[in-house]
Amino acid sequence: MLKIAYHPIYKHPLPKGHRFPMEKYELLPQQLLLEGTVTQADFYEPGMPDENYILAVHTQEYFQNLKALDLERRAARKVGFPLSAELVQREQIIAQGTIMGCDFALEHGIAFNIAGGTHHAYSDHGEAFCLLHDQAIGARYLQANRLAKKILIVDLDVHQGNGTAEIFQKDDSVFTFSMHGAGNYPFKKEVSDLDIALPDKTGDEIYLAKLKETLPRLIDEVKPDFIFYLSGVDILETDKLGRLSCTVDGCKKRDEFALSCFRESEIPVQVSMGGGYSPDIKIIIEAHANTYRVARKIFV
Repeated sequence: MLKIAYHPIYKHPLPKGHRFPMEKYELLPQQLLLEGTVTQADFYEPGMPDENYILAVHTQEYFQNLKALDLERRAARKVGFPLSAELVQREQIIAQGTIMGCDFALEHGIAFNIAGGTHHAYSDHGEAFCLLHDQAIGARYLQANRLAKKILIVDLDVHQGNGTAEIFQKDDSVFTFSMHGAGNYPFKKEVSDLDIALPDKTGDEIYLAKLKETLPRLIDEVKPDFIFYLSGVDILETDKLGRLSCTVDGCKKRDEFALSCFRESEIPVQVSMGGGYSPDIKIIIEAHANTYRVARKIFV
């Protein structure tokens, strides 16, 4: 069974011309249902989370200012979204989707969040379309309830997980791994437990070889009992915010390898979708849908 977090608020409308493709959150579930990869029973609708789990990651001052829509102007600009009460509610519901996904992953082996992967959210501020760090909140949920002792975050979005690195920089119970484009945002990167920065125009062959030589060894050394996987599809050559040159098939092979590693290790995994900014929305949907298609074959 694939359990997938989805809420109508995920497709929160943005001003005309905004570069973030919110429509993908509505189109992806439709595509998965239409082709039969999932059924309606696979989806669950999260509500609002217990704020204590958010405050285990984010400072009280930041979270209270966010809810009050009272961010300093420069801080609000860094978020990249027009700030609104609905947007802040959306971010909290996304976090709850990942929290619930942790429980489903423990039961079924894997769970997804149609949204999430908000890895640029720091403990005390948001940036780059990320306000609250859903997978960090999920990790603190697991720890608070003694459901996991050692956690591995595998971030294969094209952008470094700078917020992830900052939040867990002094925490040995969470190992942070980011493989990303060296020339991409953020231009001042934080230090993860393991960073692999790939040069511009890196294609399928080099990308997959680097992943294959790294991920199995990492799982063996870290010995996690829970994994968070950020499966951004902005590694594609067509992506307007990425600088790598992977194909849709190469991105699919990435997911096949990563998810197979997790399955063979019998480690539960929560997957958040992360970025994808190709000009053609059909390419974004196809690449994201491949992650679910692959998971269906491997885990079901």
